[in-house]
Amino acid sequence: MIYPSFLRENDTIGVPTPSAGSKDKKKINRYKNAEKKLSELGYKLKLSKNIYNNINGRSADKKTRGKELNEMFKSKDIDFILCAAGGEFLVECLPYVDFNLIKENPKFVAGFSDPTGILFPITTKYDIATIYGNNFSSFGMEKYSRSHYDFLDLIKGNKLTFKSYPLYEGERLKQKTGLESYNLKKRVKWKTLNDKDIKLKGRIIGGCFDIIAELIGTKYDGMKEFNEKYKDDGIIWYFDNCELSMEETIRVLWKMNEFDYFKYCKGVIFGRFGIEASGLGYDVKNCLKDSILSDLKIPVIYDADISHKAETIPIINGSIATIECIKNKGTISFELK
Repeated sequence: MIYPSFLRENDTIGVPTPSAGSKDKKKINRYKNAEKKLSELGYKLKLSKNIYNNINGRSADKKTRGKELNEMFKSKDIDFILCAAGGEFLVECLPYVDFNLIKENPKFVAGFSDPTGILFPITTKYDIATIYGNNFSSFGMEKYSRSHYDFLDLIKGNKLTFKSYPLYEGERLKQKTGLESYNLKKRVKWKTLNDKDIKLKGRIIGGCFDIIAELIGTKYDGMKEFNEKYKDDGIIWYFDNCELSMEETIRVLWKMNEFDYFKYCKGVIFGRFGIEASGLGYDVKNCLKDSILSDLKIPVIYDADISHKAETIPIINGSIATIECIKNKGTISFELK
């Protein structure tokens, strides 16, 4: 596994827009505040010229978005890449991304949600670690939470062990200015399907469940080779389900198993589901119990802090992770080997 350099003093963060930009006033406020606050913290930034643009949920056409990623990886003036925001259509730009260029110029690229579309192939196909945890827009809120500082500590290489947070955001605050902070009101409680404490260690991979579902079996899916290369470590999967229903979740897990995703799996960790929709009355626990995971007898943690319902622990894709769920509290540690 290739681990690019963490951020060092005087390094520059490139902020591409492979998903959405925005013309919305509140989101523009958020982007500008993110630039201001991160600059005040000492980070040098190079923002996409399309960050304040939006065409049907896209910052630009697919070729432009792919070219922008290529340019940021190629640039000697950019040391770390942090995607601007999530969205819906990052996958469209993948045919225009020069993955050989990325392989020749490895840099840490970080993102959250839709940016899974670029993180997943970089790690599974090209053996380069990536980071799932926050987008640039996450830093536009006026008051940062613990998870913001955890992410910043991780991208500098200063922190590789993270504990579950005390509270999470069950319902977001109404956006008036775009600078609203997390509405942390609900008690965090990590859970397991067998209601027993779990400890796992293995090579970790995952991201936004919705996006991985779209990549399965495409030329951007490197899991067959990734699995075989790291079978002696065993694989830990983590999933952040943003919008898929319980029934869709069961079907996607079935499909993943058909593609041997769980061939060497030591365990699965699900974050809090973004929505909990079911036409059959499933809750999260019964959904996962009624899935292929039960047949495979794989240890499963759920309601973890890897979720669209903040706060969220950053994950280094491709690293060796040790994950504990003890008495409904969690710890995740990463080893770079």
